[in-house]
Amino acid sequence: MLRDIRTNYQKFELTEKNVRKNPMNQLSLWLHEAIESKSPDPTAMVLSTVDEEGNPDSRVVLLKEIATEGLIFFTNFHSKKGKQIALKQHVSVVFFWSEFERQVRIKGTAEKISEEESNAYFKSRPLESQLGAWASPQSEIIENRQVLDDNYAHFKQHFELHEIKKPPHWGGFLIRPEYFEFWQGRSNRLHDRIEFCLSDHSWVIHRLAP
Repeated sequence: MLRDIRTNYQKFELTEKNVRKNPMNQLSLWLHEAIESKSPDPTAMVLSTVDEEGNPDSRVVLLKEIATEGLIFFTNFHSKKGKQIALKQHVSVVFFWSEFERQVRIKGTAEKISEEESNAYFKSRPLESQLGAWASPQSEIIENRQVLDDNYAHFKQHFELHEIKKPPHWGGFLIRPEYFEFWQGRSNRLHDRIEFCLSDHSWVIHRLAP
């Protein structure tokens, strides 16, 4: 039965003393530990946006950079998430690393990064991923899988004769965080929860009851 599935979390603790005073540093620490431990897809994060009717919409994307200002990921601007961010900049993100019994929740606003930054990242991608960005009309209804295969073959042939460049409808978003919550699983469901709230350009730290 689903109701009988339980995990007694007891690997680590998170306290007001050992948490970093800047939440970006705490996120970087936990992410680094997940990467070093060979955790599967450690940069995977659930990105939630809001559509024009106010309905939440979530999907998994990959974090590509932690910048001073926030978190950077890349996507097709014509995708559902791209269009939703264009309408309403408020987003949320969730990381979960089961091996460490840890979760991070982040809320903030998203904005496009510069074309120069997006171009630089696009050039660093494998050729197959570059072609995929051209081949997929992301989030659009297509007749079948063959549409994608034909598009890929077309652009592969095209860019054998031309220099491949970033599609104009593809690039990066920067999420500027306004709120963090770090969750560390503990025994007896008495988990550690430390939140950071941005107030007058400073982070205010609170402990939350689990």
